[in-house]
Amino acid sequence: MRTDTRTDRPSDDMRDRLPGSRIKTWVLLVANRWVVAATLLGGLFVLFVALGSLDPTPLRQAIASKDPLETVFQALVTAIVTGVTLVVTINQLVLAQELGPAGDQRDRMDGATAFRQDVETVIDADVSPADPASFLEALVDAAKTQATAVSDSVSTSTHSDLRTVVDDYVESLAENADGVTARLDTAQFGTFAVVHAALSFNYSLKIHEARTIAHEHDADIPDETREALDDLVDTLELFGVAREHIKTLYFQWELIDLSRAILYAAVPALAVSISMILFVNTPETLAGTTLGVDNLVWATSAAITVALVPFIVLLSYILRIVTVAKRTLAIGPFVLRDRGPDDS
Repeated sequence: MRTDTRTDRPSDDMRDRLPGSRIKTWVLLVANRWVVAATLLGGLFVLFVALGSLDPTPLRQAIASKDPLETVFQALVTAIVTGVTLVVTINQLVLAQELGPAGDQRDRMDGATAFRQDVETVIDADVSPADPASFLEALVDAAKTQATAVSDSVSTSTHSDLRTVVDDYVESLAENADGVTARLDTAQFGTFAVVHAALSFNYSLKIHEARTIAHEHDADIPDETREALDDLVDTLELFGVAREHIKTLYFQWELIDLSRAILYAAVPALAVSISMILFVNTPETLAGTTLGVDNLVWATSAAITVALVPFIVLLSYILRIVTVAKRTLAIGPFVLRDRGPDDS
C-alpha cells in the first residue's frame, strides 16, 4: 500500500490504497466490463483450441467411442437456465427496494428532502445540484473551503505545533479535494467514474484526523478553530452519507444492466449449446482442418466459449461490485485493511 511520504499517512487515492499492482486495480475497477469479459472469453477460446490440438486422443475419435459433447453441453444448458433464473431473482430483489405503499414512499421522499436541505445549508446554496456528480462536487468544495477557514483561524496562533499540524492537514485535504473535483467535472452517472471519484475522497481519514487534532491540541485551540473543525467534520459526514447513497444507486443501476446483459447473452448461449447436442453427434461432422486444426475443435471451442458468455459477463461485473463493496464496508472513520508497520 502506498503512503504519502511527507506525513506517512495512507494515500487518499483509492487505487493506491488497494493491494496489488495497478494492472490488477485497473482490471478490478477501471476497465470496461465488456473489455474484461471479451479478454477472458478470448483467452478461454485460445485455451480450448490449444488443448484440442494437443490432446493425444483427438476429439473426433472420442466422439466415435463415447459422447463427451452431449455431456458437456447438457450441463451447460442446465447451468444457463439456472443462471437466468438467478438473474430474475436478483432483479426481483433490486426492484423490491423500489416498491412499497404510499406511506413508505413518502418517508423516503421526506428523508431525501431533509438530507438535501442539510446539504444546502452546508454548501450555502438555495437548491442543491440534482446531478450526483455535481452534488458530490459541491460537498467536496465546501469541505475544502471550511478546511481553509480552519487554517486561517490558527494563522496568528502562537503555538507553532498547532499551526504545523493544521496546515499539513489542510494541505492534504485541499490536494485530495482538487483531484476529486477534477474527476467529478467530467463524470456522468451510470458509469463507474462518479463512484470512482467519490471513493478517492478519503473523507473517513479526514474526519479521524480532524477529531485527533481537536483532542490532542484541546488546550491550544481557539474557539473559532474548534467551531471551524466541527463544521468541517459535519460536512465530511454529509459527504459520507451522500457517497454511500450514490454508491447504492450505482449498484442497483449496475445490477440491472448486468441482468439485462445476461438475459441477452443467454439466448445465443442456449441456441448454440442445444445445436451442438442435436447436430454434432457423429465423427463425420465438420470434416476437414483449418490452419492445421480440426474443424470440429474450432467449432467445439467456439461453442463452449459462446455458452460461457453469460457466466463471464457475470464474473466481470461482480468483480467490480465486490471490490467496491469490500473497500467501503464501514461508514465513518474506520480503516478496514491490514495495518502496515508505519500505520497508527
